[in-house]
Amino acid sequence: MFKNIILFLLLNFGALAIGSFFTDGGASSDWYQNLNKAPWTPAGWVFGAAWTSIMVCYSVYMAYLIKINSNTKKIILLYSIQWILNVAWNPIFFELQLIILGLIEICLLTSLITYLFIYFWKDLKTKTLLLFPYLIWLLIASSLNAYIACYN
Repeated sequence: MFKNIILFLLLNFGALAIGSFFTDGGASSDWYQNLNKAPWTPAGWVFGAAWTSIMVCYSVYMAYLIKINSNTKKIILLYSIQWILNVAWNPIFFELQLIILGLIEICLLTSLITYLFIYFWKDLKTKTLLLFPYLIWLLIASSLNAYIACYN
């Protein structure tokens, strides 16, 4: 179990590192600073704190899921899709500045995490609540992306 938690921590924080490599200045870039942003946009430091908490919880969730569920191929496939979607949003939104495509992409990621939450509830019961921070954050992030898509 501990090995799986470490593995997922490395994979998840690796995804964040790769994604941040493609931010092209990210939230501090002139392009992003000049966008009309939602009034509920959190301060910049909140993003780092949120993602750190989310990835710790998600790593523990995945370690439990892979231990309890025998359908390893399905879990690895879903995890891989999640990993790619998570990494891809930063270059799509910040580097390429494709706001609508970023919105579509983050909605796909949100749908996938929602699917994990619902589909594997029967296996993990209350441990599924480890996904709750990820799901809530994705709903917030989707709303922020949608606001930018509508008002820019």
